[in-house]
Amino acid sequence: MIVDMPETKTSEVTKRIVQLRESNGVITVGRVLTLVVCTLDSSEAEDAIDAANEASREHPCRVVVLARGDREADTRLDAQIRVGGDAGAAEVIVLRLQGQLVNHESSVVTPFLLPDTPVVAWWPRGAPEFPSKDSVGRLAGRRITDATFAPDPQAAIKKRLQSYASGDTDLAWSRITYWRALLAAAMDEPPFETVDSVTVSGLRDEPALDILAGWLAARLGCPVRRRTGPLQVELHRPTVSIAIERPQTGRTATLTRTGEPVQRIALARRETRDCLAEDLRRLDADETYAEALAGIEKVTYE
Repeated sequence: MIVDMPETKTSEVTKRIVQLRESNGVITVGRVLTLVVCTLDSSEAEDAIDAANEASREHPCRVVVLARGDREADTRLDAQIRVGGDAGAAEVIVLRLQGQLVNHESSVVTPFLLPDTPVVAWWPRGAPEFPSKDSVGRLAGRRITDATFAPDPQAAIKKRLQSYASGDTDLAWSRITYWRALLAAAMDEPPFETVDSVTVSGLRDEPALDILAGWLAARLGCPVRRRTGPLQVELHRPTVSIAIERPQTGRTATLTRTGEPVQRIALARRETRDCLAEDLRRLDADETYAEALAGIEKVTYE
């Protein structure tokens, strides 16, 4: 069910939610958190809603989407409520802001936060320079950004350390979860030698590789180089080299180890919905993510 409410007020929207609850059953039962999605405009909102709906199947939640409009336009709030099949396992409230409301996002969203549940803020694009100091970010215990869609992704992920606060994370980090698992498993086999050096190569504008390089630099304490080239991670030990390589748009990677047959491994690029669902599993500080951000400063760029 989709209910449109043009030119409305937050009080009217909350009343309509209560009416829907009374006529269709308690639609907030089992909601474990409130996910506030801050989008740059209405055209971006639908992709974010699709990802949030998919993630809500694992984490039933209320999704509040703030779609920013023209700051110079007349002040206006257009709302839309989605429940049932149109909202996955979530309850979606889309708030399209115009005029002065764009500058008061936190005031608009506050009436829709579920009581006694965690609040997560997500910026699919256009994340603030300091998420924890943003008006919406201050309401949230968990703040999710995505450097992948920044104008300069590499610069964006490098700046995340400067703005880091407990509860921050970036979807570029969850995009490499399977890579980190494969690398950890590959290194956990004989010979158990220290790693002398690492090379991470791939697209320049792929911040997931920058933070992967930072993670390796922080964990291994050895020289790590970041290059532009084929998507590959190479680890060099005194007697054995390990490499994981995958085509940029492929779904299968190859793992090669000195003196052993090549292995083929399923390793598709993770979709935003999968990364979002992973980040919603934990609402505490991700110390490993912070260490990986700090490790980027130790990486040598070529």
